[in-house]
Amino acid sequence: MYSGIIPPLVTPVDYKGNVCEQSVKNLVDFVRLYSTALIPTLSSGEGWALNDKQWEDMIRFTIKHSSELPVLAGVEYKTTEEVVNKAREAQRLGVDAVVVTTPFEKDITQDEIYQHFQQIKEVGVPVFIYNEEAISKNSIEYETIERICRLGNVVGIKEASGSADFTRRLVDSKLCVPVFQGWEHLCYQSKGVDGYIVPLANLEPKVCSEMLRDPTAEKQIGIDSLCKKYNILGEDWYVFLKKELQQRGIITTERVI
Repeated sequence: MYSGIIPPLVTPVDYKGNVCEQSVKNLVDFVRLYSTALIPTLSSGEGWALNDKQWEDMIRFTIKHSSELPVLAGVEYKTTEEVVNKAREAQRLGVDAVVVTTPFEKDITQDEIYQHFQQIKEVGVPVFIYNEEAISKNSIEYETIERICRLGNVVGIKEASGSADFTRRLVDSKLCVPVFQGWEHLCYQSKGVDGYIVPLANLEPKVCSEMLRDPTAEKQIGIDSLCKKYNILGEDWYVFLKKELQQRGIITTERVI
């Protein structure tokens, strides 16, 4: 079962907009020591904005330089059909799992959300549920998550609802599926989670690892300070991640997609 720190990697590109393999390698090398897996092409990787080549190259380069760390591909697309097709492509590339949102639709029903994940199951690749609202404009109710987990192919939940109470409910459940907090400012309130999938892990994987190992209010204050410093809780957090990584010499440019 998955646990620990799983960084949602930024997508480094050169001045022409191509994914920079050397920068991907540098980033993977930087976070590897404190990471248990890697997630390219999720929100911090601007997954919703990547073209097909960028999406595929980022996944391929991450797998190539992962040194056998599991690679979980982010799949952020509007419709079930698109997600299913990309899940198949990710499986062909050799990922260990895919991380998927619900369809991007404000008025979707919970049953339609369940059917979405039911269709993804047919691909045969393990799935992380990405529970969020910012991209999809909808949310998954607890009972729906229970139904989806019973499909048998769910290997983790990135819990980014923004509610510590909801996260704790998942942790205290008997779903037998690892739960990962997706918000830095809720780490201390989410004691008991199996791990963190947070943007800060691109910059401070050791800090994230130490917080998970021994969560304290004092460490939360430190994490909050870092998030403020790097503007990680802002709408364009990935812009500031790239700026800092470029200043550290880890990625070649700070260009966004």
